[in-house]
Amino acid sequence: MIQGVKIKKLSYLTDDRGRLLEILRSDDDIFEKFGQVYITTCYPGVIKAWHLHKKQNDNMVVISGMAKIVLYDQRKESETFGEINEFISGDYNPMLIHIPSNVFHGFTCVSTEEAVLLNIPTERYNHNQPDEYRLPFDSKKIPYSWERKNR
Repeated sequence: MIQGVKIKKLSYLTDDRGRLLEILRSDDDIFEKFGQVYITTCYPGVIKAWHLHKKQNDNMVVISGMAKIVLYDQRKESETFGEINEFISGDYNPMLIHIPSNVFHGFTCVSTEEAVLLNIPTERYNHNQPDEYRLPFDSKKIPYSWERKNR
């Protein structure tokens, strides 16, 4: 696992009225601070990558559909420099993924319907000076292929 990445397995609380999924609590070990909450979506076959933040940490969970979330550690001082992590998350495998700053990340929808992701970053988005740095999904700087691996 990439240094600083944390996973919180989630499980639904169900009863005869429906279900509830606790995602992040202020008393969780994984919780740092609150910046904002937003939802982003991804259509089947679309790749949203690569993104990096220098200040904020992300706390990402797929709340509908299924997505493959991929992380790449480009931090030269990290014990896990060059490491890649893949997580398949969503309806059938709910989890919260804590992504530390300076770790590239991206995702693709792997379900037949749109994937909906909830993110709880530690900082507010600054429209005048965004803390977002991007590379194309097929950048040669990241040794990863988004091609589906049939097994």
